[in-house]
Amino acid sequence: MSTLPASNLQASATGTARRLRVLFTASEADPLIKVGGLGDVTGTLPLTLRKLRPEQTGGLELDVRLVLPFHSAIAPRVKDIQPVASLAVPHPKGSVAAQAFQTFVGDLPVYLIAGDPIAPDAPVYSLDTRKDGEKYTFFSLAVLELARKLDWRPDILHANDWHTALAVYTLALRRGEDRFFALTRSIFTVHNLPFMGAGIDAAMQEYGIPPLEDERLPAWGGYQPLPMALATADHITTVSPTYAREILTPEFGCGLQDFLRSRAESISGILNGLDEKIWDPSTDAALAANFDAASLDARTANKQALIREFNLPANLDLPLLILISRMDWQKGVDLAVDGLRQIAGLPWQAILLGSGDPTLEASARQLEAEFPYRVRAVIRFDSGLARRMYAGGDMLLMPSRYEPCGLAQMIAMRYGCVPVARATGGLRDTVKDTQFPETSTGFLFEDPTPEALAAALRRAIAAFQDRQAWRTRQVCGMQQDFSWERSALAYAQLYHKLLRQPAET
Repeated sequence: MSTLPASNLQASATGTARRLRVLFTASEADPLIKVGGLGDVTGTLPLTLRKLRPEQTGGLELDVRLVLPFHSAIAPRVKDIQPVASLAVPHPKGSVAAQAFQTFVGDLPVYLIAGDPIAPDAPVYSLDTRKDGEKYTFFSLAVLELARKLDWRPDILHANDWHTALAVYTLALRRGEDRFFALTRSIFTVHNLPFMGAGIDAAMQEYGIPPLEDERLPAWGGYQPLPMALATADHITTVSPTYAREILTPEFGCGLQDFLRSRAESISGILNGLDEKIWDPSTDAALAANFDAASLDARTANKQALIREFNLPANLDLPLLILISRMDWQKGVDLAVDGLRQIAGLPWQAILLGSGDPTLEASARQLEAEFPYRVRAVIRFDSGLARRMYAGGDMLLMPSRYEPCGLAQMIAMRYGCVPVARATGGLRDTVKDTQFPETSTGFLFEDPTPEALAAALRRAIAAFQDRQAWRTRQVCGMQQDFSWERSALAYAQLYHKLLRQPAET
């Protein structure tokens, strides 16, 4: 790696490695607060970045710090928290007061921003985005004020999704006139493009944030946080290489595809990782029996226990199909239900777990009513049951209409459960469908239709009959490298590259 500009680096205490400062911000991060998959990423990636050794990063020591809103649900989970700064968030009618607190997750410094706009009784996300407008506008501005108050100049501002997008946009507005942020570069990671922050323009106006005038954007784009960050970030990432390409197309671009194509050279996809300590079938306490790739025979006890738990016919020769998902149109739950109907003549059993859209919940219950001897619909969120299903199921159904990255397919493979998935986004990047079991980890289909899923299931059920070849496929999946270290190294290389480039204007 080449040398970074000296003005962007601080010497470390060792006198050898050079320190690169990364201000990482998001709306949620596990284990402090988690609502969805974003929390998995932002809870693990900053920690992993800090653990990278200088010999892995070309002599860089990454000083990564995380900033979150101080949601009320965080307080009971924090043992040691200290006030570190009082902030004045800019507002046309006079600054709005904010308080910053510090805690640690491992050796990761975490700053929590509190203030009146972050109401103590409000959920992390409201169903009405407009209700989140002031909270996340206030928070995004407070992130920059925190860095200034601490006199901690970030080399990289790394923001995630629309909730922190205005930090990227405001940085771009200030950078030319503010020496403190003159050398700070920004990365904006898109986890789910359709969620753009529509409806918060009133909050932006209240805080004096002007709309973006950019002829490359559709007219509405200059009033929504996510497109505003996409236009002004120095680099854009998505959470898988395929999704980075898909958002350039009309099918997945949500009306921004033409603009995104104009920035194609500044877009890259970095696959999310999997916390392999948390998801480890050899140590998972939720399982009836632990196992690994070298002891797959022990896995059978998990299938037996799952069949007994749901009073299904005790026939281990029947493939057990599982679905673990939010009940949502995006996830293709309707495709799964209709696809299973189309293969009713084949031998299989199925357990569907999830909650969400009442219509999809009802369709899962109806499938159980139609096939009471082979289908179980469990309408709830149940993390313990999900683990038992990964360990006992033979095939995971993942017929997503779009999937920026996906986590379930990685977990399934690690637990010896073979994915049957649509070839989209991160599913295409992680599931290998080949004719040779020693290189195959699952089964993919192209079209988001019940017919295409049913055809893939027919292939998978036929392959299941050759138990030795199936075992080879399981082992291949269990040996895939989905570690966060791999992802973190890719981000570290991007940070390094970004600081050698001129800022986006």
